[in-house]
This record gives sequence, structure tokens and C-alpha cells, in this order.
Amino acid sequence: MKKRQVLKGYRKTTWIVHGPDKTTKWDFSRHVVPPMTSSSTYRLQSVSRGARGFCEYGNPVGDDAEPIYIYDRLDDPTREMLEGELAQLEGGDACLTFASGMAAVSGALGAVLRSGDEVVAHDLLYGCTHSLFEKWYPRQGINVKRADFRDPAKVASVIGPKTRVLYCETPVNPTLDLVDLKALSRARDEVNRRRGDNNRLLLVVDSTFATPFCQRPVEHGADIVVHSLTKNIGGFGTEVGGAVIAPQGLYHDLKWYRKDFGGVLSAKSAWSILVYGLPTLPVRLKRQQYSAEKVARFLEKNPLVREVRWPGLASFPQKELARRQMIDFDGEFAPGNMIYFRLDGAKIDAAAFVDDVAQNAYSITLAVSLGHVKTLIEMPSGMTHSAYSGEGAMRGVDGVRLSIGLESPVDIIRDLENSFARTAGKRKGKSAAKAPA
Repeated sequence: MKKRQVLKGYRKTTWIVHGPDKTTKWDFSRHVVPPMTSSSTYRLQSVSRGARGFCEYGNPVGDDAEPIYIYDRLDDPTREMLEGELAQLEGGDACLTFASGMAAVSGALGAVLRSGDEVVAHDLLYGCTHSLFEKWYPRQGINVKRADFRDPAKVASVIGPKTRVLYCETPVNPTLDLVDLKALSRARDEVNRRRGDNNRLLLVVDSTFATPFCQRPVEHGADIVVHSLTKNIGGFGTEVGGAVIAPQGLYHDLKWYRKDFGGVLSAKSAWSILVYGLPTLPVRLKRQQYSAEKVARFLEKNPLVREVRWPGLASFPQKELARRQMIDFDGEFAPGNMIYFRLDGAKIDAAAFVDDVAQNAYSITLAVSLGHVKTLIEMPSGMTHSAYSGEGAMRGVDGVRLSIGLESPVDIIRDLENSFARTAGKRKGKSAAKAPA
């Protein structure tokens, strides 16, 4: 749905808690918390009202217009309230939510691309996005080229007449490399000067690692932003969902794509994210960033660790870009809660180390996903990025990904330290034994 204006004089950190002062999507004037809707279909009163609802579907309407709800797969009031808040937080025209992050990625691109079009994508992406591009798009007649998006000149050099989308993540999963969105948007603009309105090149950015709290790609020139709501925005590891923030001109096609392919976010999941996830996002991330800094500095000093990536470190190779691009609602630097590190293979085996953490740590959990209230650890090369099939070292995904949660950083560090001590010198392939009680 269309975004609503923040009440004048109030910051986003306040608005994210209270939402709009009024909405036509649902009457909750007596509710402090929006009610949860749970109806697959809606009473229409008359055939003409139902016909009008179908006729108006997908067309932009003003915020003061009373919506006509027909069927949950088309629209739902709880989902629309969440979409309005996400559009506002990202600074975009409109937002549509989807059943998962990958449904959002597929929806954003599916509403734009046609057979014969081309995508230029960063050479490292989340494993399922990589699989979508490499396995499924060739069957649909969509070509995908890869380039290093850290160098906008390289990206510009591979854009061809059929290129319709530039696609990247920033920060990149899992290496935390950053993409300079303003530089990339300038390269896109240069191409669009020679194109018509129906063939414009679009910059699509997956900003899941950052969330709207740490980074708002639309402010830096992105056309479309996608998120996995499952991660930090949802925050508690209980809901799966995705979101697409897009210009108003793409709203119609996005809505029809979602309606026909059916990947809608459930109303119950939308309610949980609206009521629990979004309002607590700033406080969770500020605490997680506080802990991430302490954990990253600990790892940086450890002789078993070869490299540590966290945008807040002085050693981070793109620290200036990080400080320009990763800014929170209050104008402060927001490096996020994700850490990526590589171990010295001559001194310690990464798999043995992670196995030991899984078996013995209390404050760290071996699990995929991220942005959870619990600290999660995983090895991308064998798990989330296994679609790269043996290219892990070449792509830089041969390390360990750490998503910092809300535990005490003292305990996280203690658990890491204990696993380092138990597995230092372990031969490759030997899992760590469980520590004695």
C-alpha cells in the first residue's frame, strides 16, 4: 500500500512504535495494539461492490480511500498496515509483502523481467538467489551476467542493450562487502539517458543484512529494495516473510504478480512483525551492535583468526563507505549485527571449531538464518551458500558467519574462547568432542 507521512516533528524511532495516527485499513480507534485479522474471505454486501473491488485491484488509491477487501490472497488489512509502515521507513512509494524473502526477490524481479531480458548481478549473492539466477532463469530465457559490484566501472562495462536489472546485496551475504549505491545509481542513470521510459534500467538491492534501521537504499538511488522479513525485521525467529519496496509505477504489476503466483504473507505473520518486530527493531539492533563490536574486537586479537569483517572495525576495508551509507534513524553510524571471520587453517579447522560451538556453547546456536534475538553461527560454504558448489574459497565464503543476538557479549566471547581452546590444532575433518560436564 501507499506510504503514510510521519507526523510532523516526530522521528522514525518514535513512529516505528506507534505507526500512523489513523488508518482506513482497520478501525482500531479503541485498540492500543492493532487487532489480528484471520479471515480468508470478506463480506461484500453487493455484487457491484465486489465487481468494483476487482476492477480497482492493483490501482493506486489514496490513503483516505476506503479499501474493498475481497480475499486474503489479494489484500488484508493487517498486511496492508505493515506494508504502509515498511514503505515509510524505507522512504519508498509503496510496499508489498510476500510469503518469504525469496518470494519477495522472485516477485520483485518477476514483475519486471520478460523472456529475453538480462540481469547483471554481483558475483556473490545469497545461495538461493544464486540458484534462482543460475538454475531457473535460463529456463525462462533470462540471461544473467555477473560482475564485481564493488567496482561500478566493471558493472557499467557489462551492461548491454537487453540489461533490465542491476541486482546486488549490501552488505553482501556473508562477506559483508559493501556496494556504493550512489556510484552504482550514477552508472544506471547514464544508461537510462539513452533509453525510453518502458525500458529503463532498474537498480534492485537486497538490504536484509542492514534493515531500514541501518540503511535505506532508496535514499542512495535504488529503485527497488527487497528484504527477508524473517531476519532482523521480524527479529524473533517465529515468522517467515519478505517485502518489496518499489516506485508507484511498479505497484500494479507487483500486486498482480503476487495475486497470480500466490506468494502472500499470512495475516498472522504480518501481525507479529507489525506488533513485535518493527517496534523493537531499533532497540534490538542498538544492543546487538554494541555486542558485535566487542565480539569483533575479541576475534580480531585472536591468533587463530586470519580475518574479521564487521563494518564498524577500523580494519574494515570499506570503512569510509560504511560510515556514509549505513546510518540509522537518528543519524548515527549503524554497522549492524553481522560478523564474518576466517580462521587460520594451519592452526585450527573451521568445521571442528563450529562443531564444538554447536555441541558446547550455551549462548551461541548453530543454525541458518540471522537477525534473531539469539546469536547464530554457521558455515556458509557448506550451508547457506552451498549452491556455489566448491567455489566457496574462490568466492570468499570459506569462513564463519556470526549473527549477534541479545545475550551478554561477555558470554558470547567466553563460549567462542572455550571452543577456540578446545579445537586449536585439530586436524581437518575431526569434529570436536563434547566437553566434560
